[in-house]
Amino acid sequence: MSEQDMQRLMDRSGVAAWRLRLSVWIEARGVQRFIIAIILLNSAILGMETSATLMAEYGVWLKALDKACLAIFIVELVLKLLAYRGLFWRNGWNIFDFFVVAVALVPGAGVWAVLRSLRVLRVLRLLTVVPQLRKVVAAFLHSIPGLGGVVLVMMIFFYTAAVLATNLFGETHPEWFGTMGRSLYSLFQIMTLESWSMGIVRPVMESHPHAWVFFVPFIVIATFTILNLFIGIIVSTMQELAIPAKPQLSPDAQAVETILEDMEKQMEALRARLRENGVP
Repeated sequence: MSEQDMQRLMDRSGVAAWRLRLSVWIEARGVQRFIIAIILLNSAILGMETSATLMAEYGVWLKALDKACLAIFIVELVLKLLAYRGLFWRNGWNIFDFFVVAVALVPGAGVWAVLRSLRVLRVLRLLTVVPQLRKVVAAFLHSIPGLGGVVLVMMIFFYTAAVLATNLFGETHPEWFGTMGRSLYSLFQIMTLESWSMGIVRPVMESHPHAWVFFVPFIVIATFTILNLFIGIIVSTMQELAIPAKPQLSPDAQAVETILEDMEKQMEALRARLRENGVP
């Protein structure tokens, strides 16, 4: 949970003192560092369990450590449920943690236990500690609506290009443009500039000499124009966030500011008249 969730708990009336102390202890920096260390350890263990050599030699120890990590996760969730109760389910990270641990507790979950490694994503909360990274994350989140519009334009453009490519090159090169799905995948490969010339375009041009008329504009629009739109929106959002917002004034303060502005204008007009009359 975050400091905001702790504040919500403290703002509630009738909360037992032991729940407040427990929430403060759970969210303490030392406890959180310990949990993050266990998450990293559990992720390393899950990776080592994929090695047949390590499992043959240290399988018993790895499974024991995995169960110990799982037990710590369960204790953490139980303590949070005791402290926050209903507030626990108002935090998306807590719901995610509960799901990840619950999957491991399902009998016969087997390989689904690897989902516990997703808890390592909680380390991403460290991004909020560094101001520079926090600005980047904030800019990305604020740019999502604009990026959604660019994605929609790209989807329309890709769909149109895929229909055209299927009709033009589907019969001669069905492995790349035989169906809509193959055309979309081939065009995506071309957009990434991965083996687009020798791998796809030049073989197509052997049967269709004028195919470059289709592919060159596609690369210019898809690769350069749309990519620059993505970058431009993010950069523009970062610049907007860098501009300090003007503080909101109360109605009384706004009225005083208006009066001062009017007085300043009157003083400036009076100075101008005095200068016209030769008064220094």
